[in-house]
Amino acid sequence: MEKLHIPVLLPEVMANLSPQPGEKYLDLTAGYGGHAKSILDVTLNYKDSVLVDRDDFAIKHLSAKFPPETTIMHEDFYGAVLQLIECGKTFDIILADFGVSSPQLDMKERGFSFKNDGPLDMRMDRKQALTAETIVNKYSERDLAEIFVRYGEEKPGRAKMLAREIVTHRPVKTTKELAELIASKSKYSHIHPATKIFQAIRIVVNDELGEIEKTLPLLPKLLDKNGRLGLITFHSLEDRLVKDFFKEASSHGEESELTLKTKKPIVAENQELVINPRARSAKLRVAVRN
Repeated sequence: MEKLHIPVLLPEVMANLSPQPGEKYLDLTAGYGGHAKSILDVTLNYKDSVLVDRDDFAIKHLSAKFPPETTIMHEDFYGAVLQLIECGKTFDIILADFGVSSPQLDMKERGFSFKNDGPLDMRMDRKQALTAETIVNKYSERDLAEIFVRYGEEKPGRAKMLAREIVTHRPVKTTKELAELIASKSKYSHIHPATKIFQAIRIVVNDELGEIEKTLPLLPKLLDKNGRLGLITFHSLEDRLVKDFFKEASSHGEESELTLKTKKPIVAENQELVINPRARSAKLRVAVRN
């Protein structure tokens, strides 16, 4: 599993979050512990650090990888933030990587990727009821089209056409069926024609933007003075939420909760893209608690 997951923007994360020995660390999307290991190797403060993930596969991996005194929470990051605030916890470093992990994409039974044939699942938390299959086979043509426009940023005409094709060919049971259906009505470009549709469905299944939007305003409450907050996004919808939050939280002069450490998002260097192509859309933004 270690080889399957390469944490994105790791040198940039380390440089901009600048972990120090003894500091308290909160990872809201710990995944398979790539960022966490590098940071905790510096801080060595396991007992005051918290690793969060809603994926049971990730939780098992984290529990085996880190010392038992590390707090590991099987929870979505919004729920975790609420609990930590209620407990009065604060941290020197908070990191959230909002992307789908490589193992999730590569495990065909999870149904995240059109490159592997698997069930239409896409749940980050497998305890929840809503799956991609429900959306694809039960939602109305109009609702599908709206999802494709809003969360896949497809053009309205194309979104309507694809929604109509999906409804016409129901039931659609696998990722391969869905990807081939979309591809049959598409012209290939530099990205697979199913990319935006899969993104849109996945966002709805996991309420990804809703989770981010609810969580962002709460994060300063969990930061100690001079604490650093790093947020990694992978598409424009996520990045817009983070950018707007940082702008608002840093725009009140001496009353501002945060000061921006990165005026512009940090992106991967060519050297990283060679070994980790999935980093090509990653953007890191960092702010400091006043």
